Amino acid sequence: MINDAHILRPTRRRFLQSTGIALASATLSSPVIAQNRQLTIISNRGNADQRAALEKIAADFGKAAGLTVTVNNMDHEAHKTAIRNYLVASPPDICFWFSGSRMRSFVEKGLFDDISDLVQKENYADVLGGTLGSVTVGGKQYGLPTGGILWGLFYRQDTFDQHGLTVPKTFDDFFTLAEQSKKAGLVPMSMGTKDQWPCGGWFDHMNLRINGLDHHMDLMAGKVKYTDSSLKEVFDKWEALIKADFFTPNGTSYAWDPAAAALVQKKAAMMDLGNFIKYAFPAEDLQHVRFAPFPTIKAGMEQYEDFSVDSIHLPSGSKNKDAAREFLAYFYKPENLSAYLSPEGNVPARSDCTIGNDPILQMAVAELKKVKATAQYYDRDSDPDLAQAGLKGFQEFMVKPERRDNILQQIERARQRIHG
Repeated sequence: MINDAHILRPTRRRFLQSTGIALASATLSSPVIAQNRQLTIISNRGNADQRAALEKIAADFGKAAGLTVTVNNMDHEAHKTAIRNYLVASPPDICFWFSGSRMRSFVEKGLFDDISDLVQKENYADVLGGTLGSVTVGGKQYGLPTGGILWGLFYRQDTFDQHGLTVPKTFDDFFTLAEQSKKAGLVPMSMGTKDQWPCGGWFDHMNLRINGLDHHMDLMAGKVKYTDSSLKEVFDKWEALIKADFFTPNGTSYAWDPAAAALVQKKAAMMDLGNFIKYAFPAEDLQHVRFAPFPTIKAGMEQYEDFSVDSIHLPSGSKNKDAAREFLAYFYKPENLSAYLSPEGNVPARSDCTIGNDPILQMAVAELKKVKATAQYYDRDSDPDLAQAGLKGFQEFMVKPERRDNILQQIERARQRIHG
């Protein structure tokens, strides 16, 4: 901790004392005061209320620190291209991005600073658990996870009660669910694969439950062949479910929201999706919605889940790194992170954040505390071109599982072309 607080202006100290704002257990040091009193933040938030929350946090920090803080918000999609340029040509002091492989590419280019010392000083590992891995490369942290989407099984308790259905705990329980659901005239697992990405979520769960996180991330990084024998059990079991009519018939005709509508309308038993499924339900029906983790497949395997996490970073080219670190610590206080995430409704990365009365969010947060470590979604963890080939192949597999060998060979050719 920095202890040279005697050099700070009395007016600023009085402000801190009168407002109760503490900069995440660290007082500002002389290097911050000596530098240019400007801090520039680039965000990519599409939610107007979330932008307002960020601007208030920035303004409060600026008053406390005696700095002018400027928040520049960019269109979410435009930012995906712009960040590649501004991190090199004119880096801000703070920027928002995605964790996982999308972060890693900038780390490998030396464009994000190592902030492991801040993580250690503030004991963030104690409140982040497995989510810390989403911003870790080579044992070091290059950002802070903000909030994200936890993937799992959703169902209506009233539908389960009506038909005497049981939440699956093991892979074999899937077949029990299939039998019970079909007797009740329900689709066991609603899935719309028109946009392909739901196939990736299902694949992620199967592979994480069978082969674990290290194997999964090696596969995502192109280090494991798609024709490798380690994937045989994944596709064997997936094919068994397909042949048991477990999924929505003609699923390629439906996007995720019409598939979710089947759950809302009590025409399906369950759905594997993210917590954004709540947007498919009328407000009065949310009381019936329940969340369950994907079942165990291999006994003894740790619980790994897809948790797609946004993140905040300190660009290596920042001209005010000390002030930027102070801002990160301040922004990451649980009350500030909670205020920032609340408008969008994502799961806070910190376990000590408040989450209000959103029942789906409460269930997701409770489950996340049990998770050993997390991956991102398939198309966030993979090279974009390889992800496209994989998702297309998974979609085809769900329609024609007998084409498995040809499909995996096609994906493997894409892997070889991209990763060598």
